[in-house]
Amino acid sequence: MEDISLGEMLAGTCRRFPSRTAIIYEDRRISYDVLERSVNALGNRLKGLGITKGDKVAIMLPNIPEFIISYYAALTLGAVAVTINTLSTAYELKYLLENSDSKALITVPSSARRFEEIRDDLPLVRHLIVTEGNEGDVSIEETIKAGPYELDMPPVAGNDPAVMIYTSGLTGKPRGAVLTHRNLATQSRLLEDICHGTEEDRGFCLIPLFHSFGASVNMLMIIKAGASIVMMDHFNIESIFKSIEREKVTYIAAVPRLFLGMLLYEDAKNHDLSSLRFCITGGSTMPPEYISTFSESFGTLLVEGYGLTEASPVCSVNRIDMEQKLGSIGIPIPEVEAKIFDDDGNELPSGEIGELVIRGPNVMKGYYKDDAATEEVIKEGWLYTGDLARIDEDGYIFITGLKKRMIITSGYNVYPREVEDILAIHPAVKSSLVTGKSDLMRGEIVRALIVKEDNADMNDKEIIRHCRQYLSPYKCPREVEFVENMP
Repeated sequence: MEDISLGEMLAGTCRRFPSRTAIIYEDRRISYDVLERSVNALGNRLKGLGITKGDKVAIMLPNIPEFIISYYAALTLGAVAVTINTLSTAYELKYLLENSDSKALITVPSSARRFEEIRDDLPLVRHLIVTEGNEGDVSIEETIKAGPYELDMPPVAGNDPAVMIYTSGLTGKPRGAVLTHRNLATQSRLLEDICHGTEEDRGFCLIPLFHSFGASVNMLMIIKAGASIVMMDHFNIESIFKSIEREKVTYIAAVPRLFLGMLLYEDAKNHDLSSLRFCITGGSTMPPEYISTFSESFGTLLVEGYGLTEASPVCSVNRIDMEQKLGSIGIPIPEVEAKIFDDDGNELPSGEIGELVIRGPNVMKGYYKDDAATEEVIKEGWLYTGDLARIDEDGYIFITGLKKRMIITSGYNVYPREVEDILAIHPAVKSSLVTGKSDLMRGEIVRALIVKEDNADMNDKEIIRHCRQYLSPYKCPREVEFVENMP
């Protein structure tokens, strides 16, 4: 594999396609030349603030051009981009900034107030950078206007950390998965290598870029190819159809909920989607019967893929030019191996069910400041996914269940222990059990069984309000049931 940093990769694309459109967002059209100038201007400002190679820069931004600019500005300096869910509460944000040792936070003005609540408890976070206005110490808008637009790039090796993404853990506290430049380079080539993509493609960026899936399939691989990113932050199904038609989107990579929503849209037949070459679903399981229905309804191929944050994230995908096996997550991406192991670490033969393990240059460096947790999931180079699966005689992988206790809702992983820990804080909760409940649109929803303290007076709405004080909305129970005894 070519050992190149992501900053160099961006610079190479900008040299090849300076006038091509890199980003389409609302009424903005940003060329690769302008993108590079913006990245360099912000990189110089970060450098002036004392950010150097290896420092952590937290980015809590929605799907707007400033996310891409901030991400590459940090990486070009050799710093580490810590991408944070924009739904994070002040309680969650404090832990993420403290645990990651971030020295700066980049966010939008409305979220800056959330940071100000906890700023006194975070002495290491010396700089608040906002996209515009005067809510922070630095404005990206003013920085880009001021320049300078040339940036000296320090030497960055493929094994140097590039990005840190927090993923919930069995113990209840999120862990920072450290992904290197080499890890993410495996994702950058996927549009060209397995989707036959070119600079003429236009990818629809709908799922959040702070999510590993969003960053890889809707940013990294588009920029590597010199194609265009069509970004949307706030949207509904109607606006999605209109944007596909107007911007001639060629592919969509998103979670099942989006494709199911498109299928249910009554006015779909009145829109021209002929530009779509293919669609990829991932993040959670898509009911197999809807995959063929989608392809027939819209005249474009919908294929399923699989990944996890610890693997940058894409591990396997059905190829658009190979046999499609419904219910399969496809075959491994180039340079990646997949096997099925039993509980003793022995490889199982074709067709037998066991734990899916992955090995390849996409596997993370490890969890930040947690060697013990890293050793639990990476053994002799193999990443233990916690997913149960089988591999057929043709090498196609089929997920059959979860070995770990986890809920997948709208593409987000929720570990019940984290929710149970928050429920335990409530004085009226004696004990709780959090589980997943099947849901067509979301895959699963979070459900909580609660035993009240004696004589406690509370209802489900109070429990949900309590959880939302501490947890992002997708982690909060959507159903609460009070029981006399815990099953």
